[in-house]
Amino acid sequence: MTECITTALPFSSLGRREIRADFSGGQITSDAGALLLREADKQLGLIAALNDAIADPRNPCLITHPQRGLLAQRIFALAAGCEDLNDHQHLRDDPLWQLATEHPEVEGDATLASPPTLCRLENRVTKESLRRMSEVFVAVFLAAQAQPPEEVVLDFDATDDPVHGHQEQRFFHGYYDDYCFLPLYVFAGDHLLCAYLRPSKIDGAKHSRAILQWLVRRLREKWPQVRIVVRADSGFCRWRMLRWCDHHDVNYLIGLAKNSRLAEQLAPSQQQAKEAFLVDRQPHRVFAEFAYAAGTWDRERRVIAKAEHLPGGDDGKANPRYLVTNLAGDARHLYEDVYCQRGEAGNRIKEQQLMLFADRTSCHKFRANQFRVLLAAAAYVLVSHLRRVGLAGTEQATATVNTIRLKLFKVGAWVQRSVRRWLVRIASGYPWADLFATVAARLSASRVAAVT
Repeated sequence: MTECITTALPFSSLGRREIRADFSGGQITSDAGALLLREADKQLGLIAALNDAIADPRNPCLITHPQRGLLAQRIFALAAGCEDLNDHQHLRDDPLWQLATEHPEVEGDATLASPPTLCRLENRVTKESLRRMSEVFVAVFLAAQAQPPEEVVLDFDATDDPVHGHQEQRFFHGYYDDYCFLPLYVFAGDHLLCAYLRPSKIDGAKHSRAILQWLVRRLREKWPQVRIVVRADSGFCRWRMLRWCDHHDVNYLIGLAKNSRLAEQLAPSQQQAKEAFLVDRQPHRVFAEFAYAAGTWDRERRVIAKAEHLPGGDDGKANPRYLVTNLAGDARHLYEDVYCQRGEAGNRIKEQQLMLFADRTSCHKFRANQFRVLLAAAAYVLVSHLRRVGLAGTEQATATVNTIRLKLFKVGAWVQRSVRRWLVRIASGYPWADLFATVAARLSASRVAAVT
């Protein structure tokens, strides 16, 4: 058998001993943690469901790379930190990735798909396939609940996705001062329910009412008695959405933009907060509530107002906030303990955009970019499930995607493959071995959450 000899790399000696290094180590991977992603997917049935949602027009007799494998390859790679399609040129020969994506060996060759093959998948996805893929994320959430919940809180939020080319539907947005898209996200706790890419030349609440109606219908089909609460900032305060919620027994806590009439209503409470601040120079809050209707609204609604005075300048500075709601209860409790918790949705969006590369929307076709956003959403669902199930009760139970990737996915291992088995020998000095073993055991324990 021919032995390949690689050129030795030059390193300075250590004392009397010389140091030699080359590239003859054999089948070694730096991504052994992809096995955990595979187990998370097995438990959820996510990639199989996404595959069923996408029509494959290719001739089955001529296919080298099954569509399910293409989806697994791209979704696992996003979770592992490979942000661009070009990264797959280097991953396609990695035996661990071939194992994790369950790629079939064709005449002894198990090479994964190339970047052009993955690009063709992105550009052939149809509008109907995107709709069906979006349904999968809600189905995963419904299947993940062992018991019907009493309440589901839906957090709506929009963000900017800057673009740097001439993609379809790219427009300049005055608030963000850039050319961008305007994706809309909906979360229920840490569960992602919707990742919807939109052009930026629209009202920030565009299509939010239709998405809310769809989500409420799906939730109540499974749980007829569930209480649904919508949380969002003032960008989503539209009277037609509020009216729909009032008529369909949906509760809401939604921010309300400042105006002179609201300030007039809050003035006594704001003065009270200022006087308290001037006594001890510490921040003070006073809560109030009143009925209010903007000129375009159909009727008055309950408004909760926070009058706050903070340090800044000689007399401090006012920091008022307003919410419109149809919930009963104490104003302070609704603001501080219920509404302010929506900040967690912002953290989840940061993971989606910055850590799982949902902002890599560089395809020319708008539909292909929506597909990329959904692939990043799928990567988030897998990592979030791993965090919720595999890391529960550990020191890493609230770790970010980047931390999970560093400690559990980027793991060195030697891969041996034979006719009868795969053997993955993880580095003996790996410092998170116990945690890795715990996560693997939990993700292999059951398949009860699989999408049906």
